[in-house]
Amino acid sequence: MLVLDAVAVRVLGALIEKEATTPEYYPLSKNALVNACNQKSNRNPVVEYDEDTVGDAIEGLRNAKLALMITGNGRVTKYAQRISETLNLGRRELAVLGVLLLRGPQTLGEIKDRTERAYAFSELDEVERVLEKLAEWPDMPLVKKLGRLPGQKESRYAHLLAGEPAAEAEDSAPAAQG
Repeated sequence: MLVLDAVAVRVLGALIEKEATTPEYYPLSKNALVNACNQKSNRNPVVEYDEDTVGDAIEGLRNAKLALMITGNGRVTKYAQRISETLNLGRRELAVLGVLLLRGPQTLGEIKDRTERAYAFSELDEVERVLEKLAEWPDMPLVKKLGRLPGQKESRYAHLLAGEPAAEAEDSAPAAQG
C-alpha cells in the first residue's frame, strides 16, 4: 500500500486544490507550490516548508507517479498532480481527497462545504457515496470512516495515503470554518 509522509500529503493536496481552484496558474512553479503548502487558511496543520523540503516531496511523488514535472524552453519548471490518472479518480473523488489531504479528518458537512470550489455536491448523500467508493477503492482503500469521539455529533472521514490515522488526529478538527 502507498504510504506518504506528511510533507508529501501536503504537497499533493496543494496540487489538487490549486488545479481545481486556480487553473490559470496551474501547473505550479516550485515557489507557488511552497506558498500553497504554507498557506495559513484552509489548512490543518499550518506548516512552514522551505523549497528543499517541498522539492524532496515532489521527487517522492514523482517516483510514485502521483506528480509530474513540466519543463519548457528556458521556462520555469512547473509541477502537476497525477494521482487522478494513476488511481483513475474522477472530479468528485479528487475534490474529496484534496480536502482530506489539506485539512485532516472532516465530517460529511465539512467535506461538502469545503469542496464547493472544486466540485459542487448537491447533497450530503452524494458526498457519503463518494466516501464509500473511496473506502472500497480497488487495490487499496483511500479513506476511512472514523468512529465518533465523546462530545462529537458526527463521524469524521480521513484519508489513508499516510497510513492509518493516529487516534489524536481523530479529534483535531480545524478551529475555524472557511
